[in-house]
Amino acid sequence: MEKKALGKGLDALLPSLTGNRPVDVGDIQYLRINDIVPNRYQPRHNFSPQELAELAASINQTGVLQPIMVRRKGDGIFELISGERRWRASKEAGLQTIRAVVRNCSDEEALLIALVENVQREDLNPMEIARGYSRMMREFGLTQDMIAQKVGCDRSSVANVVRLTHLHPEIQTLVENGTLSAGHAKVILGLESPESQIQVARVVAARGLSVRETEKVVESTVAGKKRHRKPSENSPWTALETRLQKRLGTKVNIQPRGKGGKVVIHYFSAPELDGIVEALLS
Repeated sequence: MEKKALGKGLDALLPSLTGNRPVDVGDIQYLRINDIVPNRYQPRHNFSPQELAELAASINQTGVLQPIMVRRKGDGIFELISGERRWRASKEAGLQTIRAVVRNCSDEEALLIALVENVQREDLNPMEIARGYSRMMREFGLTQDMIAQKVGCDRSSVANVVRLTHLHPEIQTLVENGTLSAGHAKVILGLESPESQIQVARVVAARGLSVRETEKVVESTVAGKKRHRKPSENSPWTALETRLQKRLGTKVNIQPRGKGGKVVIHYFSAPELDGIVEALLS
């Protein structure tokens, strides 16, 4: 995913989260670090120990330049909304307190703010973004259009990112650790079977192929499968099936019967079904 896809800054984003409802932007306080707990909606899961150590050393020299953002959880406990990396590094640096903006927000807002801030700082890998979007759809009932409006990109960008959650776990790991880019992953998703996807992903990773080179490998794999396909498997509807698959981003089969027939649209998760419905109705 291109980082520039999220065009809205947090200042512009906060009012849009709550519609016409006044936004409590909060106030800056000094809070005890041990009274703060991680954000359960934090989309980022990987924190480099080396980067945390470097940030902790910087904090020892200059302090925390930008306050973190938290919300009250009761009993004197606060939950992080954004700034977990700064909070972790401050603990490592031995600080007892940290500056924090305290504000009221819902679970949905907490996830969205954390997601946007991390992406704008380029702190998230494509899989973390994809899971963040998927979670917003699954847990908060947001459509891809709604997410696109909130984060400042188009619906197709959201749909393409969410599709990464359909990758085999082995390929997701390669994307997470930077071995494969989101561009590589999107090309590999053009292969129908998980087995073919894994095989190509391993080749791409082992050879360090570019996205363009990966496209050629995928094209060669698809062509090879077509050459080995039995004549009886060829369908006069192949071209139309391909057009539908490109439009909907999922496998489509046309099954004629007499003068009629049926169109079978496959989906592999609830978020993908939401995206298909939106594409059909848009």
